[in-house]
Amino acid sequence: MSYDNFASNEEMYTKLKAGGSGYDITFPSADYVSIMIKEGMLEKLDKTKIPNIAQLDPYFVSRIAFDKGNLYSVPYVMGAAGIIVNKDKVKNYPKNYHIYENAALKGRMTMLDEMREVMGAALKTLGYSVNSTNEAELLKAKDLVLKWKANIQKYDSESFAKGFASGEFWVVQGYGENVYKEADENMKKNIDFIIADTGGTMYMDNLVILKDAKNKELAYKFINFIHEPSVYARICDDFRFPSINIAARGLIKEQPYYSFESLKKCELQEDLGDKIDLWNTIWQQIRLEN
Repeated sequence: MSYDNFASNEEMYTKLKAGGSGYDITFPSADYVSIMIKEGMLEKLDKTKIPNIAQLDPYFVSRIAFDKGNLYSVPYVMGAAGIIVNKDKVKNYPKNYHIYENAALKGRMTMLDEMREVMGAALKTLGYSVNSTNEAELLKAKDLVLKWKANIQKYDSESFAKGFASGEFWVVQGYGENVYKEADENMKKNIDFIIADTGGTMYMDNLVILKDAKNKELAYKFINFIHEPSVYARICDDFRFPSINIAARGLIKEQPYYSFESLKKCELQEDLGDKIDLWNTIWQQIRLEN
């Protein structure tokens, strides 16, 4: 059996496109599902072989634009990066990304080293879509990100949780599961995990069967197993995501780090097509700005 973890969707996609074989299932995020569909990399699903797909919350399924009708993918988990604040060190702060405009916190804050997360946060703060391809909107988002950059210590997707847990940083953009894993019990009491009240990006990781999978029947059984309510509840207890599986909600023992209600102003990241070049150009300008 081949089982690999990838640092990013890009790494997974590049390996598969380069001829990586031996995989039956992979877990791409929303934007990469649509890319892989366009590239003919995915098996069209026979949903009669996945009866537990009926357990999925129809409200969130209805928000899926990257694979309408879930013809090629089954949602696995949905969540969002948030703003994590040390309440012992920071007082009277906004519940959104305006916190990064507080010069008194300069050097004590980090943001993710992820273009879509940072630019998406700025776009949503300005009232735009996280998937905007409007150059004027993107340039306004750039200006806002540069205001934030003046106060952050660094862009960091690797060690933000350790830095927060050690007390080096008081405000970080990141994922709750990472920070809570690193924090001791005393630190956990001082954590405020915020999904911005202005909205932001959210992600959906998905289960897909690759077109050249050699064990398709087993792949169907595995996907159905994942959404068995008792199994899915254990996954949620481990990662503390809110459950997209309705039947599993009554079996969950651990309180999720955030609720689905808090995600209602958030948007799933979608494939930007050739406009990704404009995003990349602006992001590089941000990174190079002193």
